[in-house]
Amino acid sequence: MFEFGRELRRLLSGEPATNVQDGLTGGDATLLELLDVHLLTNEARGADIAAGRIGSKDRTARLLHAAACWREVTRRTGDATALRKAAAAAESAAEAFRTLNRPAGVARAQAEQGLNALLGAELFGDEGLAAAAEHVLTEAVRASGMGAAVAGIALAGLRGRAALAAGDAAALSAAVVDHEAPLAALAASGRVSVAARLAVAEFRAARADLLALGGLKLRDPDMVEHGLREARAALVGLDADYEPLTFARVTAAVGAVLSLKAELTAELDPAADAVDALTAALEYVTREHSPLDWARIQAGLGQALTVLGEVTDSPRAFEQATTCFDRAAMALKDQLALSLRARVAAGKAQSLGRLAELTGDLAVLDAAVAAQKTELCALRPSADPVSWAVAQLNLARLYETRAEITGRDDAGLAAAAVALTTAFDVFAEHGHRSLTDLASQALERLRARQPSTH
Repeated sequence: MFEFGRELRRLLSGEPATNVQDGLTGGDATLLELLDVHLLTNEARGADIAAGRIGSKDRTARLLHAAACWREVTRRTGDATALRKAAAAAESAAEAFRTLNRPAGVARAQAEQGLNALLGAELFGDEGLAAAAEHVLTEAVRASGMGAAVAGIALAGLRGRAALAAGDAAALSAAVVDHEAPLAALAASGRVSVAARLAVAEFRAARADLLALGGLKLRDPDMVEHGLREARAALVGLDADYEPLTFARVTAAVGAVLSLKAELTAELDPAADAVDALTAALEYVTREHSPLDWARIQAGLGQALTVLGEVTDSPRAFEQATTCFDRAAMALKDQLALSLRARVAAGKAQSLGRLAELTGDLAVLDAAVAAQKTELCALRPSADPVSWAVAQLNLARLYETRAEITGRDDAGLAAAAVALTTAFDVFAEHGHRSLTDLASQALERLRARQPSTH
């Protein structure tokens, strides 16, 4: 299907030829972006079959290709089964490289294992996967080559996220610096490898997000500006025609950083620019091509519109934000385990609550409460306690908003207190520090209201 394009790109980039010729892409992971999610799944299944053939040549390359295919399926669908297949293929590749006594290959496979674990931690909020990623990446980074560089960047990002959660400015700055050497090494590989070049763009976008989030939490505008420069630099050299998903993901990262800048500074220009960037990102990805990317960008656009609404006090912005969150929720309706689903529900509750505050329209607030109760009914506490607790947190916020608008308590605050206490216990039990803090802060607000509600 892509034989001519693949060979032309190889000749122009100087990439070495590969003997893996199975499937639609012939083992070229850079062409996966051009496949829709159904063709991509077929490619992953074919890669599994090719890697499992008895006496298969280049079995390690086939295993790595299978791992890359299944990881991309997971990124686009949030399918936990696909993630398990990706992890199994990467583990098999690592064992095969060990048998061949090829340390650089082992590191490449371990880096793939680490990326799979990090993806699982991001999608499902599983801190155990983050710990597993740190272990395998620490082993991989001791080697040399592209695998060690990827592992070094991923490890720096993991430690940066931990520093961000702890509010440790020194550790966060150190993690940002730790990206430099492995990024430079990977960028050098990117001069002859399209895959490495695309990886550099995505890693730089991830570091930009880390910087912007850190800047917001530490109230440091310079750190946010650093993140914005990094996000824009990650776009340089990307071709939306050949690399539509990477282009969309990085464009969305630019929009997210702009939105965080607007949240910190309360300035109109970055808020409006954020909405423009995220709207542009949607032009390069469809729900059919990558359902999860589409939903994630819709949620990001909803958040950007919420920030724009805060900056301008515009009810229209909050209405549009609610629409974006509704679209994202529709795409995620069958993915109950995804952390993104809880964030989308929280975003919708926030936008509807603020819309009700601005307009004084209790009907809007009633609609938000009804939607949140519907969300709660759809969740099973035993199967997904964290998402259930997030829904409780959002419902409590809506009850609190009603009391703020009406100036009286119609027993909603008592219900909010029960919901928050339950949510706090669940978050604490599962080790979600940031969510535990949110529940604790909400409980403190309710306690502060007590004298005025009696």
